[in-house]
Amino acid sequence: MNIFNILEQINSYVWGAGLISLLLFTGLFYTVKLKFIQFRLIPFIFSQIKRQKHCCETGGISPLRTVCASLGTAMGTGNIIGVSSALAIGGAGSVFWMWVSAFLGMSLVYAENYLSIIFREKNTAFPYSGPFVYIEKGLGSKKLAVVFSVFCIAASFGMGGMVQSNSVSLSICDCIEVKPTIIAFIIFLSVIIVINGGINRISSATQVIIPFLTAIYILSACAVIFICRQRLSQAFENIFSDALNVSSAVGGIGGFSISKTVSIGIRRGIFSNEAGLGSSPIMHGAVADKSPSVMGMWSVFEVFLDTIICCTLTALVILVSGADSFSVASAFGCIFGKSSGLFIAISVSLFAFCTIIGWYYCGETSFKYIGGKNLKLYRFVFSVSAASGAILSLSPVWTLSDIFNGLMAFPNLLALILLSPKVNRDSNMSNSKNVFD
Repeated sequence: MNIFNILEQINSYVWGAGLISLLLFTGLFYTVKLKFIQFRLIPFIFSQIKRQKHCCETGGISPLRTVCASLGTAMGTGNIIGVSSALAIGGAGSVFWMWVSAFLGMSLVYAENYLSIIFREKNTAFPYSGPFVYIEKGLGSKKLAVVFSVFCIAASFGMGGMVQSNSVSLSICDCIEVKPTIIAFIIFLSVIIVINGGINRISSATQVIIPFLTAIYILSACAVIFICRQRLSQAFENIFSDALNVSSAVGGIGGFSISKTVSIGIRRGIFSNEAGLGSSPIMHGAVADKSPSVMGMWSVFEVFLDTIICCTLTALVILVSGADSFSVASAFGCIFGKSSGLFIAISVSLFAFCTIIGWYYCGETSFKYIGGKNLKLYRFVFSVSAASGAILSLSPVWTLSDIFNGLMAFPNLLALILLSPKVNRDSNMSNSKNVFD
C-alpha cells in the first residue's frame, strides 16, 4: 500500500461517521440551546446597518474588516470548485446537505466566536484569541490547546496555502497559455507583500476584494439562473428528491452508514464555511468590538453568505445550465461565452488569494501561541509553500490537508460542548457601537 492510499484511509477515518455526527450533533445542540439564533440574523443585520458607527480602538480592527478577513478564509475554491466536485460525486442531493451543515454551522460559529471574545478579555498576556485560548483558559488544558494550534498551522500550509494556489494555477492554465512557474512567482510576491503588513494589511486587502468580487459573482450567477429559469424548478426538485431518498435520510439521521450524498454534502459545506473547525474565532480575535454576541452574529452572517448564498448559486448555475461534467466554466458560458473560463479563473484566483492570506493569519497566530518567535522566516516559508502549490501535483496534499482540517475540529468541538454553559444569545447585541469601518 503506497503513501497516498494510507492517507486516504486515514482521511476516511477522520471524516467518517464519527466526526460528521459530532459536527451535526453539536450544531443541533447549539441551535436548540440558542433558540434557533439563525433566524435572528436578518433583524440583526438591519439593526447594525442603521448604526454604521466607526471603530478605532487601539489594537483592534473594525467588525466590517474582520468579517471580510474571516470571509477571506472561507470563500475560497470551495465556493466554486468544491461545489462542482460535490455535484459530480454526490449528485444534486449533496446541495441539500450543504444547507443542513450551513444551518447548523451558523450556531457553531456563533458559539466559537462568543467564547473567543469572552476569553480574550480575560487574557492580557496573549493579545489575540481563538480556540487555543478558550481551550486553555476554559478547559484548563494547555496541551490540548497546543495540539489544536499545531493542526491549525499544518492546515494553513496545506488547505489554506498549497491547495488554493494549485486551484489558481489549474484554472488559469485552462484558459490561457502561461507557465505555472510564473503563476507561482506572482503568488509568492502577492502573498508576502500582504502578510508582511500583519492583520491590518490582510483585513484591508480582503475588504477591497471580497465585497466587490462577491457582488460580481452573485450578479453573474443570478443572470445565468434568470436566463435558464425554466429549469429552476426541476433543479430544486432534483436537489430534494436526491437528498431525501431512503438511503440518504437513514444514513444522515442514524449515522450508521453515511451515504455518499450526505457525506460529500456535509464535508463540502464545512470545507466552504469552516464552521466548527476553529478558524473563524481566530480571525475575529483581533476585532476591537468587545460584544461576544455581536461578533457571534457577524460570523453567522459569514456562513449564510458563504454557503447558503454563494454555494447555492454555484450549484443552481450548474444544474440549470446543464453544464457538461458539472463544469462551472461551461455553466457561465451562456453569459460570458468563450470568456467564461477567464471569468472563473479570475474569480477562483481572487477568492483563493483571500483564503491564502486569511489562513496565513490563522497559522501565524497559532505559531505565536506555541511560542514561535521568528515571524519573518515563518512568513517567507509560508509564502514559498503557498506558491509551490501552483507547480506541484497535489493529490496527497489535498488529502493530508483534509485530515488536518478534520483534526482541528475534534478539540474545538470538545471545548464547545464542555463550555456551552458560558454561551448565550442575550448579551444586548443591539447596543454595540462599533460596527463598520
